[in-house]
Amino acid sequence: SVVRYALTGAGAPVVLVHEMGGTLNSWDAVAPDLARNHQVLRYDLRGAGLSEKASGQLVLDDLADHLDALVRQVGITAPVVIVAAAVGTSIALRHAMKRPERVAGIVGFSPVTACPAEKRAGVLAHADRIETEGLRALAPTSIPNILPEVLRSDDAAYQAARARWLANDPRSFAAIYRMFAHLDLTAELAAIHTPCLMIGATHDGLRPAADVKALAGQLPRATFRELPTGHIAAVQTPGLVAETVRGFAASLGG
Repeated sequence: SVVRYALTGAGAPVVLVHEMGGTLNSWDAVAPDLARNHQVLRYDLRGAGLSEKASGQLVLDDLADHLDALVRQVGITAPVVIVAAAVGTSIALRHAMKRPERVAGIVGFSPVTACPAEKRAGVLAHADRIETEGLRALAPTSIPNILPEVLRSDDAAYQAARARWLANDPRSFAAIYRMFAHLDLTAELAAIHTPCLMIGATHDGLRPAADVKALAGQLPRATFRELPTGHIAAVQTPGLVAETVRGFAASLGG
């Protein structure tokens, strides 16, 4: 696959995995801060940004394999801390399940690891609508949930994130949504012994903090924390995200 990525800084490696609808630019205000103490790798997922586009339905295993291949391609050999947003956390967890020796720890912001069975038909219909009508048709309901008004203190960052979301390739975004519709890591969570920090966001219109707390309880080595942020924390509270990641990495000795 063609993958757009950025590699900066030096030190214990950190990989940043963006949310559905984002790109590596979702981390623009976080990466330079982390790069003062860490080697930071961020990239556009398959179907996002300037990486190779997708159609049909993406496969979680493939996305986890892409992450591992990229880490190896850029020459990172030490176990990495993966910082992931929303469904990106499922990619990180699947990677840790398959290759535990390659992952030092995971920080998940508003982690999403399953689509409830009763919501699957609605999510698939949503994917079809994205593919046929484009993202703008969904903006009035989606944008307030992913970028809550209460956290729009940086208008330029908000406008840039909104533009990135609207600029998504509809077929690729639909393919990601179809993957989400069939997502369910519940059965494998108990077997993932990687240290994890699961972050619930007080102002998240899509992923209640209570659900994140319940998820953390299913992971053998997870800690839960609720922070005053939103669904795309890296955009709206980047300083808080960087501080949280640095603290977690330090707790691992990295």
